[in-house]
Amino acid sequence: MVTVVDDARRLVPRTDVVLADPRLALAQARLGRSLVRAAVHRAQQRARAGEIGPDEVAAAAVTGLPPLAASLTPVLNATGVLLHTNLGRAPLSAAAREAVGAAAGCTDLEFDLAKGTRGRRGAGMLATLATAVPDAEAVHVVNNNAAALVLAATALAGGREIVVSRGELIEIGDGFRLPELLSSTGATIREVGTTNRTSVTDYAEAIGPRTGFVLKVHPSNYRIAGFTSRAEVAELAGLGAPVVGDIGSGLLAPHPALPDEPDAATWLRAGAALVTASGDKLLGGPQAGLMFGRAEMIATLARHPLARALRVDKLTVAALEATLAGPPPPVLQALSAAQPALFNRARQLAGVLAAAGIDAAPVATQAAVGGGGAPGVALASAAVSLPEALAAPLRSGEHVRAGRHHAVAGRVSDGRLLLDLFAIEPRDDDALAAAVLAASHSG
Repeated sequence: MVTVVDDARRLVPRTDVVLADPRLALAQARLGRSLVRAAVHRAQQRARAGEIGPDEVAAAAVTGLPPLAASLTPVLNATGVLLHTNLGRAPLSAAAREAVGAAAGCTDLEFDLAKGTRGRRGAGMLATLATAVPDAEAVHVVNNNAAALVLAATALAGGREIVVSRGELIEIGDGFRLPELLSSTGATIREVGTTNRTSVTDYAEAIGPRTGFVLKVHPSNYRIAGFTSRAEVAELAGLGAPVVGDIGSGLLAPHPALPDEPDAATWLRAGAALVTASGDKLLGGPQAGLMFGRAEMIATLARHPLARALRVDKLTVAALEATLAGPPPPVLQALSAAQPALFNRARQLAGVLAAAGIDAAPVATQAAVGGGGAPGVALASAAVSLPEALAAPLRSGEHVRAGRHHAVAGRVSDGRLLLDLFAIEPRDDDALAAAVLAASHSG
């Protein structure tokens, strides 16, 4: 006798049948066939495991589609760290985002529309950057600040010496260290002084015929306090060798909230021949290495063969120009925010959440610049205090995976989850509240 086994797995629809569903066919035009097909396969596996019925495969595949064709997930930065490297540092302004969208297609990146001939690459961006720092005779842009230092070391000190204080031989993050970075260019590091004290005399005694330049590095991710001394840019500029200054965090001019943070204009006026900075830190723009300095030095750097390998793409060109020409970006707006206003926002958010039955309260906090900027500087802020159990679902709950809400990254302190508003734009308060409500229902 033959026994017929009723196996629901045999009823699971074929992949091509599911892909023909109008919803999934439309999704393929937006996401691509491979991502949609993967969602279908996951749904089929659930049906074979008995988690859903065979007739639910198409709907489950639709629900399991990723929100974007890229795997990066939008995150609301409620950590209280304004420039969080793990979260991509500076969020772009609305003007910069719009400029990136406009530049995503074909654009006149290095084409003169009036003449119909090749033009200077990123001419508008470079002109805007030069206007922002009039103390610079010329400017150049590469893909990050480390690249700017590599280009300077290669073009100005290849086979020669770079004189630098031992107290400024920093590790820049992810295990990369400045001495190794510079040595990779063929330059020799000439260390002077000690970790906590380096004088002008230390530099003067090291400068000689083999000196390519003197490097002055702002230790933007740590502080040395106590029995210390350091030589300033103006003192070093009088020693006869060109001074290259790495301000790191990207201020173009002094900022009242960060009086001890160096800026490009001040170091150039003090006599630096070249100043380098990051574009995605306190400037509030895209990742880029900004270079300001003497015309002949910038020309040497821009025409060096390595400059071609380090140049920025059209999206960076667009975002950087819009950051400089447009309204203040979110980073600068955050630095100007008053603590009472932040606390009032926290109180309003906590009220909304408490009305929905969530244990929420406004609290005063201290934020930080982060991202290798203004170490040790505490910035008055405010946060919404929530149960710690909400931390995980806010980061990666089902509502986040499905793209219905932003992920939210906060910080845990004394058994409570703090959603700090320092780096949250006011326009995102409603999105933050909605994400918390969704996370509270996910359990």
